[in-house]
Amino acid sequence: MRVYNFSAGPAVLPEEVLQEAADEMFDYQGSGMSVMEMSHRSKVYDKIIKDAEADLRDLMNIPDNYKVLFLQGGASSQFAMIPMNLMKNKVADYIVTGQWAKKAYQEAQIYGKANKIASSEDETFSYIPDCSDLPISEDADYVYICENNTIYGTKFKTLPNTKGKDLVSDVSSCFLSEPMDVSKYALIYGGVQKNIGPAGVVIVIIREDLVTEDVLPGTPTMFKYKIHADNESLYNTPPAYGIYICGKVFKWIKKQGGLAAMKEYNEKKAKVLYDFLDESKMFKGTVRKEDRSLMNVPFVTGNDELDAKFVKEAAAAGFVNLKGHRSVGGMRASIYNAMPIEGVEKLVEFMREFEKNNA
Repeated sequence: MRVYNFSAGPAVLPEEVLQEAADEMFDYQGSGMSVMEMSHRSKVYDKIIKDAEADLRDLMNIPDNYKVLFLQGGASSQFAMIPMNLMKNKVADYIVTGQWAKKAYQEAQIYGKANKIASSEDETFSYIPDCSDLPISEDADYVYICENNTIYGTKFKTLPNTKGKDLVSDVSSCFLSEPMDVSKYALIYGGVQKNIGPAGVVIVIIREDLVTEDVLPGTPTMFKYKIHADNESLYNTPPAYGIYICGKVFKWIKKQGGLAAMKEYNEKKAKVLYDFLDESKMFKGTVRKEDRSLMNVPFVTGNDELDAKFVKEAAAAGFVNLKGHRSVGGMRASIYNAMPIEGVEKLVEFMREFEKNNA
């Protein structure tokens, strides 16, 4: 029996995609082998990766002057790769709204002057700071944000005013959950293990003029965007099977009606949970209402023992991975694209029952 998996990542994948992958495990489309065993230089695999890129471009309306790269190293490798490739003046501005933005900011300090121009750490990252008039550095190479904060459950609803500077965004936990205007960004990246595929792939969408030989001295070959762009993500053996699954998920999202339909469905799902949290006497959301994420919903009872009891009983009832991140405590329900609405409805039913029994 499959459980309702509320994990923040690796996370729930569409059952249809898992079934298709299972059917093709021994023999991918008459090739006589699994994609897991296939040469990344073969014609069969070349079509898989090219189709995946074409479908992603179509889904996101990615302009022609942007490159799409399928890379390894997860989102965390990008904390270094971005400054190595983009810090021409050795200055960058960071908006720190959670653990991952903080780590990216700390990593950037190795390569140049990283300025923290806004932060919500004063209230345990429970809100998004006002970014309408920030002290943007005159010589900043870029302004960096983490758009959706997986651990804390906040989301930028309005992009920061970068005063003409390039915007770089980590979209790991909101990737493909709603439409976005790619042209507003210089670089978008995300680990796929939350909304798109299995862990091990990071997708980078980067404006062509930033893909140059002009990188910081000492940048490893594997960390140069130009190397990967020139080789169409095949400079080295890519995470081939992971990309194949991503391609299937892109097709699944298109089948659901694309990103506008995905957003509508995600809003409907999130509303079920947030409406309950707003009326509950026991459970409380931890984020300012206007900054709430559609993907990650943290909540607490205010009592550690009760939180632990809830997580334990929920798991026994088939609602797994609800324990909050160690830095926040409490609970967190990650309700990515592939989480069906009935999973959220049943979770709320269980929460109502738990509240009644433990009042």
